[in-house]
Amino acid sequence: MNLARALGHEVGSSPMSDGTAIVFVVDDDVSVRESLELLIRCEGWQPEIFASAQEFLSRPRVLVPSCLILDVSLPGLNGLDLQKRIASDRTDMPIIFITGHGDIPMSVQAMKAGAIEFLTKPFGDDVLLSAIRNAIERSQATLGREAELRTLRDCYVSLTPRERQVMTLVAGGLLNKQVGGELNISEITVKAHRGQVMRKMKADSLADLVTMAARLHVARAPAPNPPRPPDHGSLGNTSGISDSTQG
Repeated sequence: MNLARALGHEVGSSPMSDGTAIVFVVDDDVSVRESLELLIRCEGWQPEIFASAQEFLSRPRVLVPSCLILDVSLPGLNGLDLQKRIASDRTDMPIIFITGHGDIPMSVQAMKAGAIEFLTKPFGDDVLLSAIRNAIERSQATLGREAELRTLRDCYVSLTPRERQVMTLVAGGLLNKQVGGELNISEITVKAHRGQVMRKMKADSLADLVTMAARLHVARAPAPNPPRPPDHGSLGNTSGISDSTQG
């Protein structure tokens, strides 16, 4: 798939990746917040600091690479509960948990829910910085995939209903003649629609188009099984000679 051409720029240089990465910190300990803010800023990232989960939730989602450093024990909504709240709508923001009194069941719960790291205080700066770098790389990759999918959806929306039918059948492996038979149109008309589909979807090859259809979940509904013909082979006279000819 020619994603660079579909997106209008080189892959990996999407608009959201041009902004400075944001590292969110949610911790009720002011000394922890201040020290992490300084550490994050010194590494060239943009820190955003919050004392509670409720404060963080009031911040709209950002479309730049980001991650969340989250304390487990918070007043009101705790860290694990906040993780559940944002699990579906902030998939591009990896979570690094920090805690002063973590236990194995707690860490297992956090990791199973998608956290990429669970650090117990005190931890070294290098350990945290390594986790942040990993998280930001993951965030950037996720944002890139989301941007690509939005672009594909926009391209697909530009197709006419007939072009969508042709795309589905072609991506499903049918030849132009077969597509024409399915849609009751000529093979020449199929070729014209197919050319429009390739142009609008910015696909360089059939393989590109098949990949795009898979990512968009555009699939041909399976045909119903044909009725099974009756089996007469075991009934009556199978010799092929009528009874009247036997003597």
